[in-house]
Amino acid sequence: MSSAAVQQTDVLVVGGGITGLSAALFLTRLGVRPILVERHPSTAILPQARAFNPRSMEIYRALGLEEEIRRRQSILVDFPEMIGAETLVGAERFRIDLLSQVRPPERLSPTDWAMIDQDDLEQVIRAAAEDSGADVRFGTELISVEPDVDGVRAVVRGSDGERTIQARYLIAADGHRAGVRTELRVGVDQPGPTSHALYFVFDADLTTQLRGRRFTLAYLDRPTAGTVLVPMRQIGRWMLAMPYELEHRDELTEERCVELAREAVGEPDLDVTLVPPVPGWPHLVSHSTTGGWVAHRFRVGPVFFAGDAAHVMPPSGSYGASTGIADAHNLAWKLAAVLTGQAGLALLDTYEAERRPVAKRTLEVAMRLLTARHQGTGDDTDVDDLTMIFGYRYTSSAVVTEPSTPDTLVEDPRTPSGRPGLRAPHAWLAGGLSTTDLCVTGFTLLTGPDGDGWSAAASSAGIAVRRLRDEDALTAYGLTRTGASLIRPDGFVAWRAATLPEWPDQELREVLAGVLARQPATSAARPS
Repeated sequence: MSSAAVQQTDVLVVGGGITGLSAALFLTRLGVRPILVERHPSTAILPQARAFNPRSMEIYRALGLEEEIRRRQSILVDFPEMIGAETLVGAERFRIDLLSQVRPPERLSPTDWAMIDQDDLEQVIRAAAEDSGADVRFGTELISVEPDVDGVRAVVRGSDGERTIQARYLIAADGHRAGVRTELRVGVDQPGPTSHALYFVFDADLTTQLRGRRFTLAYLDRPTAGTVLVPMRQIGRWMLAMPYELEHRDELTEERCVELAREAVGEPDLDVTLVPPVPGWPHLVSHSTTGGWVAHRFRVGPVFFAGDAAHVMPPSGSYGASTGIADAHNLAWKLAAVLTGQAGLALLDTYEAERRPVAKRTLEVAMRLLTARHQGTGDDTDVDDLTMIFGYRYTSSAVVTEPSTPDTLVEDPRTPSGRPGLRAPHAWLAGGLSTTDLCVTGFTLLTGPDGDGWSAAASSAGIAVRRLRDEDALTAYGLTRTGASLIRPDGFVAWRAATLPEWPDQELREVLAGVLARQPATSAARPS
């Protein structure tokens, strides 16, 4: 193939799930137009994840997508409970109102959980990415990928045949099978055994058995421990998932699946009809892998792993998809900063340094939560959901860590400290904006009400500046009335000054140079 046939792009995204689509959207909003390839002909055709946490919603809210996402929420927004029992008709061993336990108080976030099925959310994010300029190509499969001196050389195959794409960087968001990561021989850390599960969809009138209950998930002991019954969008349609040994999959006849559904419900004569998960799907019974792992590395040269390609979470706590969104959010601004010449190459090293420890900690929490729910022992973990969603801390050269910072990965976000490395606390600003709405395309400097000296410094550095006028907000950020906090484009605190220094412009320029891994800007020396 001639060099003229090679297409050039700054970033190639492999994978059109929620992580890849979000990465494409974030990059376009930052001025980088990526190419995204996905081997499937469309976005997801099954619900997959069914709830997206408030941190994910803060990110989408800042991009102006919250209203559309809320409009498309599923009927499950009215089904907040999770129950545990031997069978559906049996006595409950626990009942949990999920949203009441994990809903953030108003002082913590400007938004809330979104009960939207992943296939619906992917349609929203795909449309937004394409409208913003991303080149999204479904029905296009990655055939080979080879890092080279210019970045990555990839061969893809679509309806128009094979093409070669030369990209400076590649984001591998190609799901749990992780074809790119596997090809690059990057293994995983796996804290526990992997189990296999079957799942199928069936129609049944369970009005009597429900006894007026409405739930998002039912953890059942029949036909075997680990069985989960899930209501689908269509009333009277259900999905049953349960552990199963792969060597017995030939036994899964339609008649056997009907028996399994009846046993889970606890009604031996229940009228059950198996249906395809989506119209036209050729299989009534499907298989999946349950467990979790984290990749040994999140980067190989110009290739970055994100979402399920970097880590897989068990289906507890709704961590999986939202963790992938956070990966994309962390990586996109760093790639954009390097590509536009605002940052040095070393900034890209901070992606793995920041996201891998969070993925490992999240997996530990999710595994404990999964065990607790199946055993009916409640949701007792050493880190609660709100802390894991809002309170994790980054440690890298893209953060000016303060000497007094505790040596812990998480902090309770309900009593924020405003320390660098943590998510910038929510505080309301003029015009109905939250501080979490600000950081979309660049850095923002938040100052106290008497921080006039910071305005010229921010202007000189080319970053936006906003005033915190509420005493509670100053406390949350750990600032005096003359202090300032530098917020990264992903909404995390990069640095703060408790008070106004003598030379704020020079201080800010030097901090930005360090955070962005570039040489400090030339400036007049401070007088002695």
